[in-house]
Amino acid sequence: QVQLVESGGGLVQAGGSLRLSCLATGHTTFSRSSMAWFRQVPGHERVFVAAIKGNGEGQYYTDSVKGRFTISRDNGKNTVYLQMMSLKPEDTAVYFCAARDPDFKGAYYLRHTWQYWGQGTQVTVSS
Repeated sequence: QVQLVESGGGLVQAGGSLRLSCLATGHTTFSRSSMAWFRQVPGHERVFVAAIKGNGEGQYYTDSVKGRFTISRDNGKNTVYLQMMSLKPEDTAVYFCAARDPDFKGAYYLRHTWQYWGQGTQVTVSS
C-alpha cells in the first residue's frame, strides 16, 4: 500500500524559503512514477503546483510558481522535494504530495489523474 508523508511546512515571512519533502513508502515503482505537488486553500479546490517525471528529466509548474519553486526527487530515498523561494502570502496553503502508478496516465495538472495522496503540510507566508 502506497503511503505518502509530507514534511517541511511552517511559518515563513514573505520573501523567505521553505523546502517540502514527501516520503513514499510501499511504492515499489517509485523510480518509474511521476510525482506531484498540489495545494489547497480552505474553501477552494486543490490545485496543481508542480510535477516531475520518474526519471527526473521532466518538470512542470503552474505559471504562478515558475522561477520560484523547484521540484526534484531522490529515487534512492523514495522522496520528492519542493524547494520554494521568494515566497508570497498568496502561497499560503496546505501542500499535498501526489503519486500515481506508471501505467496511470493523464494531464499532470488534473487532480483526478493522481491515485495516491498525502495528508498535507501547512505553509503559511506572512506579509
